[in-house]
Amino acid sequence: MNSPHHVEHERGASKAPISRDVALRLGLAVRALGDADARRILRILEDLVGMPPTKKKLDSLSRKDLKVAAGGELAELPADELDALLTILKGESDLEPLPEIEPYADGDMPDSVRVACASNSAENLDGHFGSCKRFLVYQVSADEVRLVDVRLIKGIGSDQDKNAARAALIDDCQVLYVMSIGGPAAAKAVRAGLHPIKYPAGGSARERALQLQQVLGENAPPWLAKAMGKAPEDRVRFEMEAEG
Repeated sequence: MNSPHHVEHERGASKAPISRDVALRLGLAVRALGDADARRILRILEDLVGMPPTKKKLDSLSRKDLKVAAGGELAELPADELDALLTILKGESDLEPLPEIEPYADGDMPDSVRVACASNSAENLDGHFGSCKRFLVYQVSADEVRLVDVRLIKGIGSDQDKNAARAALIDDCQVLYVMSIGGPAAAKAVRAGLHPIKYPAGGSARERALQLQQVLGENAPPWLAKAMGKAPEDRVRFEMEAEG
């Protein structure tokens, strides 16, 4: 699928064009399923609502509709993935593009930490740990901040511990920024090696990363020095400086 804005009716003689809004929904649905072939989505939608799909038809869909479409092709998807797909098809998801990832390779930024921010939109810290749509992942050093990944919340089955699964998704990070997090969830995050920091006011995720950047280096507090892999004697020096 080259562009969601150029999806057209592939079957029948009319070749009726699909609206920009519907095309965008189809493009996001294809990406959500991890399927490079748009024909799969078109086949399912043809069974559900006929062709061409319209905004009115998509808005009327239910989870049950998706489960029985095309002979139950999507019936084995976890409930949260079905709900996410339904949200996209109904136009209720965040339709803005994901933030752009900045190139990064291991070793690019010595003495850096990896930071996860709970997010629902753009490059914002505007999510709660247990319900955010994604985690923005930054690599932060005393000299530089890069957005190195955007990790979408999907594929967590109903039989899984959702808080533990979310923590596992970002267990390569050392710092976690959230608008809120419950006690049991925070404990699981800590067990995964994360240091949760609540920032109820939300705001720009990059600004939070830049604020953290200011305390790296010689002024890093002991917990952050530990996260950066500093030797114990260095952490003692940081602690003495913090107390002085």
